Amino acid sequence: MSRLKLGLPSKGRLKDESIKFFSSKNLNIKNLNSRNYFFSFQDNHNFNGIFLHAREIIERLNDGTLDLGISGLDLLMELPDEYQNNIKIHKKLSFGDADLVVAVPNDWLDVQNMADLEEVSFEFKDKYNRRMRVATKYPKLTEDFFLSKGVTEFKIVGSLGATETYPFTGSSELITDITSTGATLKENNLRIILDGEILKSSACLMVSKKCENKIIDIF
Repeated sequence: MSRLKLGLPSKGRLKDESIKFFSSKNLNIKNLNSRNYFFSFQDNHNFNGIFLHAREIIERLNDGTLDLGISGLDLLMELPDEYQNNIKIHKKLSFGDADLVVAVPNDWLDVQNMADLEEVSFEFKDKYNRRMRVATKYPKLTEDFFLSKGVTEFKIVGSLGATETYPFTGSSELITDITSTGATLKENNLRIILDGEILKSSACLMVSKKCENKIIDIF
């Protein structure tokens, strides 16, 4: 069998937990070096490994230049549907848990759920003659969720970082963001609305469907 091309996250907790996951399967990286993007396993020659950005892992799984890899479910689901057609979630893993949620400023006392948000969006348009703005790094998931809840009068504002600040700098009225504990949202005077969970995400072992028949179920 030819070697399987494996991609793991290149930094942070996802990298550390991914290494631990493979170690638990007796697959220990033998040349772990912060300056080296390539790796192999001790006493196992079935893999050629490379450390990549979590988003790039999904891109390479999609085009078949990786056979398998670990990345976040949220990153996969945000991409066009063709990615989900080309990539199989082989296993959800017990780390990288986070929720994509809708959050509003604390002083939006009348907004407790998405139905309230729908009502406010119409009032906002009548009052200001423009649509309510939602800042996010997840425009596809956000738009699909809002429309599924009957909220149509909104405009997506792309966020490049520090999304929590957008409602307080005049850049948006509310946000959607990924959160593990909700602590950062609370510290920035935001709260998650009651039915505002868009997606429960986690790290996943993903497989390229182009290479699926090469994968041995050792996980």
